[in-house]
Amino acid sequence: MNILIAFMALLLIVAVAALIYKYNIFNQRELPLMVVLVATVAYFIMAIIALIAYELAGSNIVIPGVGTLITLLAFFFVMAIVVIAHELGHFATAKACGVRVDEFGIGFPPRIIAVKYGETEYSLNWVPLGGFTRMAGEEDPKIERSLASKSIPKRLLVLSAGSIMNFILPFLLLTIAFMIPHNNVTGNVNVAEVVAKSPAEMAGIVAGDRILEISGKTINNTADVSRYIQIYLGNEMDILLERTDGSKKTVTVVPRWNPPKGEGSVGFAIRTEDPTIVKQSFNPWIALKKGIVETFEIMVLFKNGILSMFVGTSASADLVGPVGIAQITGEVARTGISPLLKWTAFFSINLAIINMLPLPALDGGRIIFVLLEWIRRGKKVSPETEGKIHFIGFALLIMLMVAITFQDIGRIIAE
Repeated sequence: MNILIAFMALLLIVAVAALIYKYNIFNQRELPLMVVLVATVAYFIMAIIALIAYELAGSNIVIPGVGTLITLLAFFFVMAIVVIAHELGHFATAKACGVRVDEFGIGFPPRIIAVKYGETEYSLNWVPLGGFTRMAGEEDPKIERSLASKSIPKRLLVLSAGSIMNFILPFLLLTIAFMIPHNNVTGNVNVAEVVAKSPAEMAGIVAGDRILEISGKTINNTADVSRYIQIYLGNEMDILLERTDGSKKTVTVVPRWNPPKGEGSVGFAIRTEDPTIVKQSFNPWIALKKGIVETFEIMVLFKNGILSMFVGTSASADLVGPVGIAQITGEVARTGISPLLKWTAFFSINLAIINMLPLPALDGGRIIFVLLEWIRRGKKVSPETEGKIHFIGFALLIMLMVAITFQDIGRIIAE
């Protein structure tokens, strides 16, 4: 895995250096910045060569800064896949509906490079925290071939296409993730303790029981149990148990949304006994089926996560910004390609849901204005008013992102 990441990093560095040279990105006033950049690139090239050499020799080496490089590369990889899929949704549907697309951008300005093909400018920008599809007249129907001049169904399609792509992308990513060999922890999941008067005790679960299945799904480790408990919050789930005498029994439990502190939703403590690490991979057909099931389960987990915010089981402290996402991405990347693809799928669904929230500046906020026009039988909100509302919404989102970023930095320092 380290060798693969090292080669990816080396290719990226070569590509960046070639772009700087070909397009003369730095002028004389920016010479100090260029010197720092070249020195940094040179350091990481030497670090990467050392990393490859030591791994080929079967030795371990710790090189300062390489962990950060892996984190950044993994973060850019995840962001690029998710953002490009999202923006391609907007771009393709806009073109199909006859909307003029002025710019298709990856990242946010300032601009690194731009190439014009046809009527559209394709740009790569310095801030790798998103992307954009700049369409003609997003609020003003008077502009030729503008988005606002199209019919309501076409505008709804274009505005929702980005999130639709982010919902579709995980099916592909998770299918590939299941096809790639990956490690999985398996063992006997046993009940260590049952809380008095909890759903577990009321269902007849006792210490020593082994959990074989939950609602027909095989249980391999404690993470599987926790996952299905979160999926079935507030709903009945059947647990197939194996008693200490070898007999089997199925019990029905309803996980609680807001359990007493320290008890958990079901009210038992579990542990994985005799754990072993098994390398698994699946053929494309089975991987596809598993990918579909996992995608829908992730969507249910998101739905329950949002609902839990309103019933007191989740808090804003769980929110993370770009820094927190980068940290998590780096940690996942170190465990392998398959987990990184699963994390990318998870992040893609997260982006899809967030973008569909009815908040100004987001796709969901723009959709609200289109629906409002439909309710008012064609009477539009003035372009100036809508533009101001989206601008204020964007400013508030930036402020929230900055606040969460400070929270992420404080948490990382505290660790």
